[in-house]
Amino acid sequence: MKNNNWTKEETIVAFNAYCKVPFKNSSKTNPIVIKYAKILGRSPSALNMKIGNFGRLDPQLKKQGITGLVNGSKLEEVVWNEFNGNWEKLAFESELLIAKFQNRGIEETQEIDLSELSPGKERETIIKARVNQNFFRSTILSSYNSKCCITGLSIPSFLVASHIKPWAKDKANRLNPHNGLCLNSIHDKAFDKGFITITPDYKVLISNFFDNYSAEQAVNIFFEKYDKQKIKLPDRFMPSKEFLDYHHQKIFIK
Repeated sequence: MKNNNWTKEETIVAFNAYCKVPFKNSSKTNPIVIKYAKILGRSPSALNMKIGNFGRLDPQLKKQGITGLVNGSKLEEVVWNEFNGNWEKLAFESELLIAKFQNRGIEETQEIDLSELSPGKERETIIKARVNQNFFRSTILSSYNSKCCITGLSIPSFLVASHIKPWAKDKANRLNPHNGLCLNSIHDKAFDKGFITITPDYKVLISNFFDNYSAEQAVNIFFEKYDKQKIKLPDRFMPSKEFLDYHHQKIFIK
């Protein structure tokens, strides 16, 4: 393993790992930490320390009384200031670096099937979009510890990184983790269509649309029982109250 100082490229990859590892579960034995440490040629302990160093810069963790590691490098601050808030740049650039450290193409590391894509600009655009979507999903699921914020369901195949302010309505915040919620596929669909919303004080509201189906037991099980219940909040990347208010006012069917 390396003993030299961390490069900026390595630190960017460490920030990528920081976004993908639930902070409270970060350790030298965490599978994601082990995976990225191997890619970097670093020890899991070294990468885990780097993740802890990024934690000290996260204001959301500070609000919870979590300080991360107190000692860190100036380079971590540089990377944090460059990429925190510039999520599209972080997503694609960091994933390119991860592929570079493995001497592989990004389509290989992301397992993107290119057989139906023609060479050219359209192909590059599709690759970038899929890479960014994968990063957004990983970041959101990590923040919510891979549990639906309404039901607590933790089966990965049923979980969706749901946009609060729709993808088509706000290009600048498509990859912003503060614009994301971890929902199961049923509640994701209901949220997307405005049948449910989450208020700026983090409570679920059910549309009056369901009044016509109140006799159905499934409606009570899946929707009515959660009305006015507070969602399970993430450890970091809290959902933006501005985006939640937009959904409540513009998309929710009252």
